[in-house]
Amino acid sequence: MNKNNILRAVLPIAGLFVIFIIFNIFTNWRMVSNLPLVLSQAYVVMISATGVFFIMTMGGLDFSQGSILGISSIAVCILSKYNIPLAILGGICTGAIIGGINGYFYVNRKIQSFIVTICTMFLLRGVIRYLTTNAPVAGSAALVNFDTIELKVGITVIIVLTAFVIFRFTKFGKYLKAIGAGEKAAIFAGIRTDNMKFLVYVLAGAMTGFAAFINVVKVGSVTSSGGSQLETQILIALVLGGMPISGGAKVRFENIIIGSLLYIVLNSGLTMMGFSTQMMQLIQGVVFLIFVAVFADRKSIQIIK
Repeated sequence: MNKNNILRAVLPIAGLFVIFIIFNIFTNWRMVSNLPLVLSQAYVVMISATGVFFIMTMGGLDFSQGSILGISSIAVCILSKYNIPLAILGGICTGAIIGGINGYFYVNRKIQSFIVTICTMFLLRGVIRYLTTNAPVAGSAALVNFDTIELKVGITVIIVLTAFVIFRFTKFGKYLKAIGAGEKAAIFAGIRTDNMKFLVYVLAGAMTGFAAFINVVKVGSVTSSGGSQLETQILIALVLGGMPISGGAKVRFENIIIGSLLYIVLNSGLTMMGFSTQMMQLIQGVVFLIFVAVFADRKSIQIIK
């Protein structure tokens, strides 16, 4: 393992540890005392980031995740008035359908992923604002019964562990890496790349649709800003975790966990220290650029698919 690979593996973990200690020192250890509250922000990001991780592994991008979360949250709220399991299923199906739409235009119409998902993002953001024009979309009062740390941690751990096993020990992960490293070579190797790409977008949408349930149980309703900026949070989290923008063979599943925690700690620490939103964005932008510079694979970097 050369020095660059060692740096890629160690820097995110070291960064998480250092930033956590620094923010605790500057906030008189308030972050430790409020750890459950800090981690409560990580569940939705980590689950959604898992789906986007698969997309980025094969060299694509998805900027529609925030809008998918917003629409799926509205579906969960509406269906929760009839039945909670139905609401969860409705959120998953809503996310999967939107992911399928992204996948269709990306795979069948040959439109680059970032263009397709940016269009979807703006379209769905308009729908969300229309549906919440008069008032937030409220869910069933029974939703608050599911707002427990045990449930949210359990769900997140199960999803992440399942994704880890599938990615690490099945052909699914190998195929995604192969597509990210070189799609033409993957085709010649017998991989049905179009089917894989479509499946991954559906899967990513479904996972964010499931995350919508966790998102809703916190407040029991959805406003016009529901899911706003989630796509940015996911992208920053994955890059902070060491995810190469170009995907391919150098991706590591740990990018999801380390990156999500690193982003949440960074964001929460800056908030606790009283920084303004503008200053927080500036600091996050500088950190993001540093990590992109370190983790970009310049030998295989290409236009995003």
